[in-house]
Amino acid sequence: MSQKVQAASPTELGSRPVGKLLLQYSVPAIIASLVTSLYNIIDSIFIGRGVNAMAIAGLAITFPLMNLVIGFCTLVAVGGATISSIFLGQKNLDKASDVLSTVTCLCILHSVVFGGLTLLFLDPILIFFGATPETIEYARGFMQVILLGSPVSYVFIGLNNIMRATGYPRKAMISALLSVAVNVVLAPIFIFVLKWGIAGAAWATILGQTAALIWVLSHFMSKKSFVHFHWRRNFLQAAILRKIYSIGLSPFLMNCCACLVVVFLNKALLEYAGDNLGNVAVGAYGIINRTTMFFVMIVFGVTQGMQPILGYNIGAGNWNRVKETLRKGIVCGLCITTTGWALTELLPDTISNLFTTDSQMIDIARQGFRIYFICYPVVGVQIVIQNFFQSIGKPKVSIFLSLTRQLIFLLPLLWLLPPYFGVKGVWASMTGSDVLAFLLAVGTLWVSMRRHNRNELKPAR
Repeated sequence: MSQKVQAASPTELGSRPVGKLLLQYSVPAIIASLVTSLYNIIDSIFIGRGVNAMAIAGLAITFPLMNLVIGFCTLVAVGGATISSIFLGQKNLDKASDVLSTVTCLCILHSVVFGGLTLLFLDPILIFFGATPETIEYARGFMQVILLGSPVSYVFIGLNNIMRATGYPRKAMISALLSVAVNVVLAPIFIFVLKWGIAGAAWATILGQTAALIWVLSHFMSKKSFVHFHWRRNFLQAAILRKIYSIGLSPFLMNCCACLVVVFLNKALLEYAGDNLGNVAVGAYGIINRTTMFFVMIVFGVTQGMQPILGYNIGAGNWNRVKETLRKGIVCGLCITTTGWALTELLPDTISNLFTTDSQMIDIARQGFRIYFICYPVVGVQIVIQNFFQSIGKPKVSIFLSLTRQLIFLLPLLWLLPPYFGVKGVWASMTGSDVLAFLLAVGTLWVSMRRHNRNELKPAR
């Protein structure tokens, strides 16, 4: 490889001031995450306004399955992005290119196997997730299109993560913006003009990702790219596969936990809201879920910006820069979720009115906003710490921390509180889980920093 390419931007990960690097890498990722969250919200608004309130409830029923869809993608995408940035830190460009080809193959394989099997059993899966006769038609119409388009979604997400991790955060941002722009233009046409209903929103999503995938593929097919396709090189190597799945296991389990949690939350809301308001309560949770994910995705943008900086400096052995990146990331995460807390506490009805005019759904959502978001600022800190352990190649710690917030603490609280407090207990269970997971994450980080020496921070081999 020429000296000009050798001197490309990724080498600055070990030399430029951490604050400037975090800004350089996080801002594009945050913008991409922000816009992605916005178009999820806009899709929900189009569905709520262009179809009906039950369509919002049907969309909420798909959240667990969507988490699984994303989970099987991030299993490959996050692991591939992490080790590609580590290989760059080690100046091993050939291995980084091997990762690129491997991730592409795995994304196609995962999407075909998972998407095909899910389509075969879609109705039983949706019923298990809480679909009722009133909502299953909407849930089915949305998921059939999403699953058919999953190969496009998987490859786009997988390669876009590697693009960001290998020194092209702005290009990764542009691909996300392109996906969103096409989606936002097509969704109202498909829903309001062509009357395709909730399936129109799904088709707009897939076509947006198709346009973005073409952009990403053109980047990696160009030899001007720091890392690009080498079709004659070896890929699907056992060592690379182990590392991808080992590191990607944390976000995969996180999404699986999110799937289970939404199932339990939907069923609890259906039970404790009563027969007449069960679907309405599920729809209210759909509004709350879209809102909380808006801020969580911005925090994920920060962690995505941290990941190449952490990975490169772990590979290069620059431990002080690793710690500085973590400190600055925690401050950013705290500020983001604190903003979410302030807005939802002050303007719950304004947010709900964007999605629906149903007064009962707005009332239930208001209660949920006020209770669930009361301790929301700590969520940003917990997410940053959890992803820190993933980025430095310690997936077991990251997996444990992700399980605590989304499963280990939440399920017992869901068992204890709703029988006494009804729907309020459902919202309080989510709050309690966030607080306990935050305390454990901070304690784990403190112990790790005290007990582990620099050698123990090396990435897993």
